[in-house]
Amino acid sequence: MRTKVTELLSIEFPVIQGGLAHLAYHELASAVSNAGGLGQLTAMSMEGPAQLEREIRLVKQRTSKPYGVNFAIGQHGRSYEEMLTVALDNQVPVISITGGNPTPLLDKVKGTGIHSLVLVSSKRQAIKAEQLGASAVMVVGNEGGGHLGRDEIGTMVLIPSVVDAVSIPVIAAGGIADGRGLMAALALGADGVEMGTRFIATKECVLASKNYKEDIIKMDENSTVIIKKTLGAPARALSNNWTNDIIDKEKRGYTYDQLKTLISGQSNKAYIHEGRVEDGFGWAGQCVGIIHDEPTVEELFNRMKQEIKEVKEKWVDM
Repeated sequence: MRTKVTELLSIEFPVIQGGLAHLAYHELASAVSNAGGLGQLTAMSMEGPAQLEREIRLVKQRTSKPYGVNFAIGQHGRSYEEMLTVALDNQVPVISITGGNPTPLLDKVKGTGIHSLVLVSSKRQAIKAEQLGASAVMVVGNEGGGHLGRDEIGTMVLIPSVVDAVSIPVIAAGGIADGRGLMAALALGADGVEMGTRFIATKECVLASKNYKEDIIKMDENSTVIIKKTLGAPARALSNNWTNDIIDKEKRGYTYDQLKTLISGQSNKAYIHEGRVEDGFGWAGQCVGIIHDEPTVEELFNRMKQEIKEVKEKWVDM
């Protein structure tokens, strides 16, 4: 498939793997890139610059194809400058930015030849990202997993709205997990898709616990909830007793300081790494309703390509 995104990023298949906090390391990133998409490392989940340097080296050992490094700024309570220096020194092909103000990172990337992708959740943010020099925008609708926009606009409406407002390539995200979703995004004017939840339930996402993957596979589209809404940082996770407790406390007016243990990275890792489903939470989008197995990344992409072929055949008959 040839789109503006495949041409921009020099990839074969217009699918980008999401940043996936605490999960996106060299095993998954290299597998996605080798299969023709754009795999990514999650910089701000790592212990420090030395680990990021090591992960970049391991990706390079496993693939000669483009890959990216994701910077989830403003969500981890730590500085990204040293991590960004590692990415720039290694001339990583792509840097993606999620959360917070992307301006300082975009300023440092300018003139380096590195492509920059900015995750946005509104038309206003997309226009601003283009003005700041982003190479492309990744636009997440309210169906997505993890952190979302405050406007609660679904992917079906948000994507064409952004496409009409900017001239840079648009990458659709939120509720997309198969070839049908990719074709729908292209029909809406996007040039590719970003998928997060779907990649968690793949063989190469080795840090995701068995329980986390099984929950994603067995749950349906009604099995997610949005937490942290009262904190101004809404985010979608799998519904369980832990998230229900968070929502109950939010309704009772708990402050960030009162909630920070419940919503911490440690509580997230208790679920996603250790499989302690009653002792934490796991991010996931509504697309859990259409995820039913744990393929390899290559198997997933081959299936998506067959689904794309089937959609094209239906369109020819219309």
